[in-house]
Amino acid sequence: MGQIKIRKSVADDINTLMEMFENSRHIMRQSGNSRQWVGGYPSISLVEKDIQRGISHIIMEDGVPIGTFVFIIGRDPTYEEIEGGVWYDDMQPYGTIHRIAKTSAAHGIFEACIEWCKCQATSLRINTHEDNSIMMKLIEQQGFCYRGIIYVNDGTPRKAYQMTPTGTLCEPLRQYTEQNILPKYDQFDSAHRRDHAETVIEKSLELAKNNNADINMAYTVAAYHDIGLCEGRERHHIVSGQMMMEDTTLNRWFSPSQLQLMRDAIEDHRASSGNAPRSIYGMIVAEADRDIEPLKIIRRTIQYGLSNYPELDKEDQWRRALEHLHEKYAEGGYLRLWLPQGKNAENLEKLREIIRNKTELRKIFDRIHHEEMTKIEMQKRGNSLS
Repeated sequence: MGQIKIRKSVADDINTLMEMFENSRHIMRQSGNSRQWVGGYPSISLVEKDIQRGISHIIMEDGVPIGTFVFIIGRDPTYEEIEGGVWYDDMQPYGTIHRIAKTSAAHGIFEACIEWCKCQATSLRINTHEDNSIMMKLIEQQGFCYRGIIYVNDGTPRKAYQMTPTGTLCEPLRQYTEQNILPKYDQFDSAHRRDHAETVIEKSLELAKNNNADINMAYTVAAYHDIGLCEGRERHHIVSGQMMMEDTTLNRWFSPSQLQLMRDAIEDHRASSGNAPRSIYGMIVAEADRDIEPLKIIRRTIQYGLSNYPELDKEDQWRRALEHLHEKYAEGGYLRLWLPQGKNAENLEKLREIIRNKTELRKIFDRIHHEEMTKIEMQKRGNSLS
């Protein structure tokens, strides 16, 4: 594209705009969309009103009109009620995009429109007819997420989409996750309970912001990453991804392509996987899941052994912990850091220093093993008294 400029439409543009609408109507019909923009819509009187209100815009390329759209900032009555979904945050201001059209030879109109609108409002909404496959594809390519069905002035349904800032966490999604997903971690071993999930979430949100990733996708990947432990550790990453995909509630907030990307990230998070994560979301959750704080790693290793191999005596627990720490964290271990600019790289080297010093590692093991065994004994006593 040449030099792009977007300005408000004026009365002298009406004929040009009507030609663009007719061309876009022709494209709809050619693609099998026969039910949208019927009955003379958009009419000249509607276009005149758009211009008078200052909401009609025209896209110029090297001084030549090539496209148009309507952009409105403020609450739109047609978006007040939505079926089959919810908005990320219905209390925040937003801008809505309507009546996008172009000349027959123009390309990149939708992208230019969206880039301009993103500079005017932090949250955008758009809708299209279910028969408009071309527009639906463009909408999803630009990062909009499907939200549900709305009804326009003539009572007909439209598929509604929303684009929000990558740093805005969806409140309904957070509430759903805290009420229905995080409690699943309460049944797991002490190294993978809710506090672990919350730590991974916290670190994932920070990494998402630092890497300009969608905060809601990173949040959801972190929340679901270990729920597959209900079927055992060996395939938990696969099962976790399956369980996330089967949770139809997530369709309220994410498109099918986003859900697949998130499933890939969950499957890729496991440290023992020799392959690099397929997306930034896999890298984020893998990095957050590492949570490499030397004493915490050693404690979680002991906790896992006591929870899953209670028949082992102290010396066997020591040998199991030593083997695991060497296999995963020592030089040549299978752990990989995919975002090495964080604190994990620094802490991994500290952990490796402890692993190299077997005497120091044994002292730490003895102390933590005693603390964890004391907790187990106290819990047993409490259960027997109750």
